[in-house]
Amino acid sequence: MIDLKQQDFRVFNMFSRQWALATAGSLEDFNTCTIGWGSLGTIWSRAAGDIVTIYVNPERYTSEFLLNNDYFTVSFFPEEYREDLQYLGTHSGRDEDKVARTKLTPVKAGESVTFKEAELTFVCKKIYTHQFDKDQMDPEVYEQTYGYRNWVTHYEFIGKVVDVIDNREA
Repeated sequence: MIDLKQQDFRVFNMFSRQWALATAGSLEDFNTCTIGWGSLGTIWSRAAGDIVTIYVNPERYTSEFLLNNDYFTVSFFPEEYREDLQYLGTHSGRDEDKVARTKLTPVKAGESVTFKEAELTFVCKKIYTHQFDKDQMDPEVYEQTYGYRNWVTHYEFIGKVVDVIDNREA
């Protein structure tokens, strides 16, 4: 059996181990949140091609921006920004300018926003949105993920990759 946790399969670990920021809006009015659920792949071949799928709780302020904008970014960061991502994942943009309390610098990325410090950013055009239906989920998965927390099920946002900003060292 292949060990998907080994470096050759890093793509399977990007969201869960490295985390990311999902961001939507304009430089003048945006919000971002830390996400640990997502996937990279291909869907609908020529119509969409390469895609990024992210999952955001509808109670997160960022979900409003994702729902109301046609573009979003998914940005990955070096480990040195882990505390910043932790802060952005535990505080709401409804209550404060949470980005101002971090070391991150917002910058325009296509029709959305990313951060100068990001190693890798996928700029995505939103092509599909749907909220999970608990009746369609495996009961064990639902109970482990939502049942004990009494959470509302997440939105799924699928974005067609329209640009990739790669600031990783070659």
